[in-house]
Amino acid sequence: QMQLVESGGGLVQPGGSLRLSCAVSGLTFIFHDMGWYRQAPGKQRELVASITSGGSTNYADSVKGRFTISRDNAKNTVYLQMNGLKPEDTAVYHCNTAPYTNVWGQGTQVTVSS
Repeated sequence: QMQLVESGGGLVQPGGSLRLSCAVSGLTFIFHDMGWYRQAPGKQRELVASITSGGSTNYADSVKGRFTISRDNAKNTVYLQMNGLKPEDTAVYHCNTAPYTNVWGQGTQVTVSS
């Protein structure tokens, strides 16, 4: 059974930065494309960034140029570096495979506010 443990969220001022981490277990990590998803109150979950098993990346238009997804296959971990944070980035952030499965971690709350 896949397990996902997200960390690194917090409260940050607009323009600030955060680095999210997601430790993955229970699957052969190196073979899976991975993604970071977010869900804001009253909104649908959206995919903000993905990375293939080979390291190719894709980003939602809303975060392009500000967020960077990466992975460390030796540590079974996927990261999301978030710079230039905006209030509209406030959400609970989750990692999962891409496309996602029905197994979700607890997520990590990111709040961007002055």
